[in-house]
Amino acid sequence: MSGTVVDNNASSLSIPTDIAGHMLDLDEDDDLEVFSKNTTQGSSFNPSMQTSPGSMINQYKFEEEEEEIDTKDIFVTVDDPESYVTAIETYITYRVVTKTTRSEFDSSEFEVRRRYQDFLWLKARLEEAHPTLIVHPLPEKFVMKGMVERFNENFIETRRKALNRFLNRIADHPIFSSTEDFRIFLTADIGALTSHKKQGPGFLSRMGESVRGLAATVRGVRNRPEEFTAMQEYVEAFGQNISSLDKVTQRIVREQKEYLEDLKECAPTYTLWSNSEEELAEPLRGMASCLERCFTETEEQVKELNDNLNPTLHEYVLCTETLKTVLRRRDIIQAEFEAKTEALLAKHADRETIREDLSKMEDRLEWANNALKSDWTRWKKVMRTDLQSAFMDTAEKNVNCYEKCLAVWESFLLSQRTDAEGTQVSDSS
Repeated sequence: MSGTVVDNNASSLSIPTDIAGHMLDLDEDDDLEVFSKNTTQGSSFNPSMQTSPGSMINQYKFEEEEEEIDTKDIFVTVDDPESYVTAIETYITYRVVTKTTRSEFDSSEFEVRRRYQDFLWLKARLEEAHPTLIVHPLPEKFVMKGMVERFNENFIETRRKALNRFLNRIADHPIFSSTEDFRIFLTADIGALTSHKKQGPGFLSRMGESVRGLAATVRGVRNRPEEFTAMQEYVEAFGQNISSLDKVTQRIVREQKEYLEDLKECAPTYTLWSNSEEELAEPLRGMASCLERCFTETEEQVKELNDNLNPTLHEYVLCTETLKTVLRRRDIIQAEFEAKTEALLAKHADRETIREDLSKMEDRLEWANNALKSDWTRWKKVMRTDLQSAFMDTAEKNVNCYEKCLAVWESFLLSQRTDAEGTQVSDSS
């Protein structure tokens, strides 16, 4: 069923007008999941927010105020991918099912279909309205011109899982989950969503904001607080470590899959050999049986790596780039504050006007700093929980796999020793 879009007055988060939209340069029509049969392819905020840093921060509900998991009131599932082929393009849509008890929704359940570019739009709008909050990454885009075979079941399922994780990250976030853009994404029919998309800033506007952001970056930040410098250093070290683990884990999975292919060929060979070796028939068939059982267990072990550990590690590789971007946005806001401060002080303007302008800019910077600090603490908690869970699941699967394989080989070895002892007794008698 398609949901009906309703006004969302209670849940929209108000932020300063001039803070939104920095460093965004996303073409809403850029859907790299889509490939063309030709050579070419065809924010929700209120500017009336109070400027007092205390009042702004009070509007945030971060980890110390988050509700317990058993009071979660919005559940989102991404499933049922469908491929569409037109004269111009081929693309995939996914069903997004939402169940909620929130009052801002006019129903308790919604069902819509979304394509990859809709997810890109949602991510861009959240970053635009909240430039110093951390939006978890989407799966990477793939250019697939003329490569229909890449739309296979494995690719589609991998992407579906990643999109499901992305929406649930948003649903679990105390700020993002209450935005109008997220509500409309979950509930609006195609026409209403398309209409809402057009309300965002145009391409030229985003270009202008990007140029201003670049200029601020070039100017640099003279007095960055030490805590943000520490964040940058942490992100650099974290990025190097998680990237190395991601690459090594991917290599292990590739090598394990090659090993499985070889292992798969062994069992039939032993079975075939047993047909021509009467004296060795039983142990040869026993070897074949052991190899088949070990193949099954190892296949499950590799699946765990591929379905659980690999995606988690890679998601946080992408998160590293997100964090760097968020920190750059914060620096841009500070650089603009410093530049405007110098410019205002250099002017022979009314002192009261100068104080008022500086106060507003200082509040804007304070909002950005406090938003990032709070979300940074929340992000680290989620990250550590995710990685610990992935490591423990992998360890448990490894232990189970090796224990079962060990039991298989020990049983085979015991049977062969028993047979050998029986043969010796028979020979001696």
